[in-house]
Amino acid sequence: MTDRGQTFRTANVGAVSSADIAVPEHPRELQFYSRVLTAGESPLWRSDLMNAAGTPIIGLGERIPEYEDLPLQWRLHIQVADVAASAERAVALGGSELRHNRNEAGESQWAVLLDPSGAAFGLVPAPSSSSTEPIQHEMPSDSMGRIAWFDLTVSDAPATLKFYQAVVGWSVEEVELEDAEGRYTDYLLSTPGGTEVGGICHARGVNRAVPPVWLIYLPVGDLQESLKRVEEGSGEVLETRTGADGNDVYAVIRDPVGACLALAPGWSH
Repeated sequence: MTDRGQTFRTANVGAVSSADIAVPEHPRELQFYSRVLTAGESPLWRSDLMNAAGTPIIGLGERIPEYEDLPLQWRLHIQVADVAASAERAVALGGSELRHNRNEAGESQWAVLLDPSGAAFGLVPAPSSSSTEPIQHEMPSDSMGRIAWFDLTVSDAPATLKFYQAVVGWSVEEVELEDAEGRYTDYLLSTPGGTEVGGICHARGVNRAVPPVWLIYLPVGDLQESLKRVEEGSGEVLETRTGADGNDVYAVIRDPVGACLALAPGWSH
């Protein structure tokens, strides 16, 4: 007989609702993100970095000595059916475990790992419910701050894809692309329930200059104003992607201490 709780838990596997980072120069970083994310007449984020509805989506912690071994990257909190099993598979496949928190009963609560390419990510338990309907991963609306998308650009996308399929359990759709060197395939990631959530990309074509870290895409009320504030705050705009209509689709930025992420104009995939 199938365990009902496990069925509900599996429905949420692969979803990401939050991310965090521990940074040096914390007051300066907090001021940077507070200005960058609160652009527009109706900001999607508050100055305390909660979204417009007061929901904590991103966490900006201080880089105390305990966290100095963590890479300076935004870490997705990826939901999995079994944190311990997923962490074990990650290490067996060439990843490394940086943190693994367990409760008094020895049950895994969360883990922080590096994949074989050095990209950091977190694992958390997928929520379960006693409801008779599978849980649907609900994102805040476009009028609120949220993680609208996430992707990872690496030199060996097929190997990286196999790693995360084994560790997380994402479903995959191939996306055929072409650049000056020829045709290649990037990968669209979905939860088992069919919700598209992110991607794994080759470091070529339009993604050649994208850093090999998990990029979180945060929507803002006024992208151009946010990018202006990035540069005013000693950050850097690494790349701006423009759509067929000439409007900016998103921009990859680097904050003052070197962490990278993407900003988008109230965008959803």
